Amino acid sequence: MWDPDVYRRFGSERSRPFVDLVARIGAHAPRAVVDLGCGPGELTLTLARRWPAARLVGVDSSPEMIAKAQVHGGPATFAVGDVRDWRPEPDVDVLVTNATLQWVPEHRDLLTRWARQLPAGAWLAMQVPGNFDAPSHRALRAVAGRFGVAHATREAPVDDAGGYARLLTAAGATVDAWETTYVHLLPDDGPEHPVLRWLEGTALRPVKAALDENAWRALRVELGSELAAAYPAVAGHVAFPFRRIFVVARTAV
Repeated sequence: MWDPDVYRRFGSERSRPFVDLVARIGAHAPRAVVDLGCGPGELTLTLARRWPAARLVGVDSSPEMIAKAQVHGGPATFAVGDVRDWRPEPDVDVLVTNATLQWVPEHRDLLTRWARQLPAGAWLAMQVPGNFDAPSHRALRAVAGRFGVAHATREAPVDDAGGYARLLTAAGATVDAWETTYVHLLPDDGPEHPVLRWLEGTALRPVKAALDENAWRALRVELGSELAAAYPAVAGHVAFPFRRIFVVARTAV
């Protein structure tokens, strides 16, 4: 289960890759814009400012996220759905999927299919985290293994930018792919390490679901200690480097 309030922690840091991704989409007057993995919907609604005449749709597999999104009202339609089942309608000129496909093992096949099913000249923009070899995730996998829930972690679920560029070029698209490492300065202003609080919104969800309450509390303490050693606080902040992988592709005209 996704918790929208936990996910919204560090909202500014989480939203920046979405903004940087959308800025590279060259569409001028798309008929319909779809955001797959829209979460609680705030970022989806920013697309209405970019393309006010477009039909705007947000899709997410989490009923909790969609319930939050629907509260906003406004120009977007939000619906629960699985990205694996989604098919583009003939007027979808822009497809955005931000920090979602890392959860979908078969996402490479989906990207190829979408590139071939979208209309001519449509734009497909994706962003996924590329930090699975970072100290945070290595510590998470090690601690989860000691608690017998290594199966709830992931080691390398995404490709690099070059891999996605080759994939979508082979599908006939024109591709712009790049990587960025953001250095988030997280405030060290609570009893728990800020990187632990960050991970609770994403990578720790399946780990928590695999444990009872006592084991979960014990794991959090142990992981927090390892994260504090890997990411020490300096002057009230923790520097948290976070690599992201971006691709903007346009189907053949």
